[in-house]
Amino acid sequence: MKYVIESPKTVEQAGADLETAATRHQFGVLNVLDLKATLEQKGVAFPHECRIYSICNPKIAAHVLEEDMSLNMALPCRISIYEEGGRTKIGMIPPQMMLSILAKSATLDQAAHEVEETMIAIIDEAK
Repeated sequence: MKYVIESPKTVEQAGADLETAATRHQFGVLNVLDLKATLEQKGVAFPHECRIYSICNPKIAAHVLEEDMSLNMALPCRISIYEEGGRTKIGMIPPQMMLSILAKSATLDQAAHEVEETMIAIIDEAK
């Protein structure tokens, strides 16, 4: 249900490498949520680094939305880089599994499969 790998890199270095890999695979990084900093700004102490990257391939996103506009709630895709147990981890919820819950369509299944394979390649390159 989750795709998670460990990385010997710091959260910062893995994040920089993730951004480079995403661009190489024609995905853009729309934004990065620094969860630790955001929680601390809200007065909540949070001991773990955690960055959530919203990424998107605009052509595939438009194709998915043309098929089912309600799937805008599942976009953009997210990849997290975080600390857990003193180790850096990079992970995602696989798009194909998530989309299979939300919609039944061979067209969408193919798009989700393509996105999932690319996201795995991006994560593997960033590690």
